[in-house]
Amino acid sequence: MRTNPINDAFEFLTAGSDAHAGIGWGAIPFALLSGGLVIGSIAVAVANWRADPTQRNGRNLALWLMRTLIGAMWLEGSLWKLPLPVSGGFSYWLGLMGENAAWNFYGALIRTVLIPNIALINPVIFLVEVSLAASLMLGVAVRLTSLLGIAMALNLWVGLYHFQPEWPWSYIFIAMLHVFFIVDRAGRALGLDAMALRVRTAWFEKNPLLLWAV
Repeated sequence: MRTNPINDAFEFLTAGSDAHAGIGWGAIPFALLSGGLVIGSIAVAVANWRADPTQRNGRNLALWLMRTLIGAMWLEGSLWKLPLPVSGGFSYWLGLMGENAAWNFYGALIRTVLIPNIALINPVIFLVEVSLAASLMLGVAVRLTSLLGIAMALNLWVGLYHFQPEWPWSYIFIAMLHVFFIVDRAGRALGLDAMALRVRTAWFEKNPLLLWAV
């Protein structure tokens, strides 16, 4: 079957992708993490649906499905960045960014700063993408982490600007989706953000950044 987002996500979340086979023992904990996030996403959605009548509509269901799938996309993208101790895939693509960046100074920054320190950069990027995936799939602090998603997508767009096989609109679409999640407060659609609003405390309300995040 030709790869498409639906069967691609299914193969990944069931640990049946080629990427899982390529990381050996690391596939087991990663499969458990993926399964846990899927189960958590469904459980949170069901809990919201049962507890709050205003959550029971097609709009919220569509938003939940969209952010869960985009979260799965980020999680799948993090798999080939698994630092054991340095991911070959991450090293390869970082090298491409160093040679194909939109601006010379950006390419030079990648070649002279990031690549020589890839052993430090790789785990950070891996954890960032896993955190972003968890945020979207569980619907927690979605507005705040969507800013990170926009930054990640635009970084790829700029870094691979002159790499002909890449379709630049792909990264713009990813960034635009996260803008949509911010504007529409997607975490409040069957997510943990909706639960937080129902049980928020005075402390919660006194922290503008935390309140804005949901």
